[in-house]
Amino acid sequence: MTFDEILNKVRTIASSVSVPDGASLAVQVNLTGPEGGVFYVEAKGGNIRVEPYEYNDRDCAVTMSLDDFNKLIDGKLDPIFAFTTGKLKVDGDVGKALEFSKLIKK
Repeated sequence: MTFDEILNKVRTIASSVSVPDGASLAVQVNLTGPEGGVFYVEAKGGNIRVEPYEYNDRDCAVTMSLDDFNKLIDGKLDPIFAFTTGKLKVDGDVGKALEFSKLIKK
């Protein structure tokens, strides 16, 4: 799977998620590997944006391989397991990273 395919998959998932008006979440996703890249997910004001850019004013940044991220969003990789085994690294608020993982699971 390519970075663009992952980005479109996350956008599709995000379009079907209901976000409460008061919710606020900004997460940068760093995908490693030859097909990797960077994007961010922002949930704010009842809307979710997914953009292929770095996000400086974020709650946290998560870093993992593109393949493991695909498994995560498909529900084939538990985020807690991924974090404890080093497959998922979090820079910033770990609680927000957990909220994010629940948000993007199919």
